[in-house]
Amino acid sequence: MSTNPKNLAVTMQTTPTTSVTPSPQDALKQLTQQLSREVIGQPKLVQRLIMALLADGHLLVEGAPGLAKTRAIKSLSDCLEGSFQRVQFTPDLLPGDVTGTDIFRPQDGSFNFQPGPIFHNLVLADEINRAPAKVQSALLEAMAERQVSVGSQTYPLPELFLVMATQNPIEQEGTYPLPEAQLDRFLMHVVVGYPSREDEKLILRLVRGEASGEEKEQLPHITEQNILDARKSALTTHMSETVEDYIVALIDATRRPAAYDETLASYLEFGGSPRATIALDRCARVAAWLDGRDFVTPDDVRSIAHDCLRHRLILSFDAEAAGISADQVIDRLLDQVAAG
Repeated sequence: MSTNPKNLAVTMQTTPTTSVTPSPQDALKQLTQQLSREVIGQPKLVQRLIMALLADGHLLVEGAPGLAKTRAIKSLSDCLEGSFQRVQFTPDLLPGDVTGTDIFRPQDGSFNFQPGPIFHNLVLADEINRAPAKVQSALLEAMAERQVSVGSQTYPLPELFLVMATQNPIEQEGTYPLPEAQLDRFLMHVVVGYPSREDEKLILRLVRGEASGEEKEQLPHITEQNILDARKSALTTHMSETVEDYIVALIDATRRPAAYDETLASYLEFGGSPRATIALDRCARVAAWLDGRDFVTPDDVRSIAHDCLRHRLILSFDAEAAGISADQVIDRLLDQVAAG
């Protein structure tokens, strides 16, 4: 009995295997979960890092030493397709040490530009308030315009670019407070605290395991294009005109507090700039997107209001004398301004 070659080809055909590509939300959720296992006890810092990455902004993190601030951004860089550079800010640091400088070549009498550490995807500006104002101002153009000007030349920075600056709230001797123009460049100002007792125990076990050479869990690999696609998707999340009006009303209340509350007016000297409005808009969209929704609610705005506004409000002397913090002013602001 003869075998038909056509029938044989049909019987030997196998169903091709298909690999399921995770959605942008799933990929970022996986990244958040992995970072939470690497940075124990600081879920807010992890979430805000992801939010800043998707909102295309920069992060100012304030907290005591040893609270995993450096570890957080280093762990993020390990998961991303991109470069990471840490810069320790000190009183003797020069602007060229951050941005780069022209190097003279005696062989041909020309100048060659040597890029500084700012030309990386993720940059950690450690203890940024330890450097004088002229060094801090070297970051202004880079953070706002994604470029560096040296002499008569301008050099573009990577499309995926995030600066995370840290400062110590305890030890203020030998520090230089960041000027308002510098603070306004940061999308969010995040305050981190100590971990709980349970998390402290997990930190002990994690560090002990790393010291003994335990094999680490394989980190997810997120490409630069994945982040750019996720950013585009997140920033196009629908926001109704009612929510837009709520954001504008919140910022307006910081500028004209007397129209909303007399007590609020006595606490505020200067309100938020248009960058504050943009920050609330971007971060609220990202918060909704990370939550798996395609629309923004007033709760999304309230959830990120403190981190977007605390560094942009200048309190009055009366507020400082009474021990009123920026967070307390924002609490009152949210109470006084109705959502829709």
